[in-house]
Amino acid sequence: MKADIQISDETSVKTHTLRATPETVRFGMFDATFPPVVTIASGDRIEVECLSGGIEVMPAAGSGFAVSPALAAIHAADLPRMGPHILTGPVAVEGAEPGDMLEVRIEDIAFGQDWGYCGIRPLAGTLPEDFPVRFMSHIPIDRVRRTCTLPWGPELALRPFFGTIGVAPPRIYGRLSSREPREHGGNLDNKELVAGSTLFFPVWEQGANFAVGDGHGVQGDGEVCVNALETALNGTFRLILHKGGGLSDPLLRFPRAETPTHFISMGLNEDLDLAMKQALREMISFICARTSFSREQAYQLCSLAADFHVTQTVNGEKGIHGMLARYLLA
Repeated sequence: MKADIQISDETSVKTHTLRATPETVRFGMFDATFPPVVTIASGDRIEVECLSGGIEVMPAAGSGFAVSPALAAIHAADLPRMGPHILTGPVAVEGAEPGDMLEVRIEDIAFGQDWGYCGIRPLAGTLPEDFPVRFMSHIPIDRVRRTCTLPWGPELALRPFFGTIGVAPPRIYGRLSSREPREHGGNLDNKELVAGSTLFFPVWEQGANFAVGDGHGVQGDGEVCVNALETALNGTFRLILHKGGGLSDPLLRFPRAETPTHFISMGLNEDLDLAMKQALREMISFICARTSFSREQAYQLCSLAADFHVTQTVNGEKGIHGMLARYLLA
């Protein structure tokens, strides 16, 4: 694929810009065989345009909500589709190989449009048996005040993040829907991953092949009806390669994250109990890698000081994320 890419120099760091076009997106798919649309050096910054929504969730003509020409072009291209998310990429990082770790610093997130949507659809969500009828809301966004106003009244403060973010999955998995999060990341729907956060992914494929999309303006833990405030977001990311997993985390098996205040572990499983166990095991392993604590001491610390939240319950593979205050490991 030919990417729509611009490059500018900033001292020794290059900043690349990747627009969302029919040539630079995949609709609802992760696959290790997808060729990268751009390759960058470790440490480079990339600004990525991300768009959201298939034609079936777009507002009606005359509603006052405008569909961007870029999104309309993607709809008109009638791309192969597997899952619900439009993903921009993949972006390869020079020198990345299976067994390495990719650090993704989320430096900035900006809104790309003045509206979003939230929908209920049959056979989906946490309570499909209670809500069998399609119900779609289109919601105005005030980018200046950073709020949205629901059609039935309440105003919500916005806290944007990318619901789907990850690297290429293990090649043996073949083509995967973007719906289910797995060890490569994907549809994590973790509302803590706002600007200023950092994600760490195990590398499964040469180049790592980073992709991102599924912009969320705001979301509650659980994302219970299937959608957050789905919208267009533009993200600025710094991609840093750590060979062999990095000295601090040579055994990374699942995505982890850091915010300015917390370390975050993740558990992903169709059984919420097993997702909880995975998130806890990952946090224990992380604590032991960063300290001289025994596993027993790390387990007790989790019981005393870590908080485990339900990330989402609607994507087949459910999510739990554990949060541990950074100062505890200082």
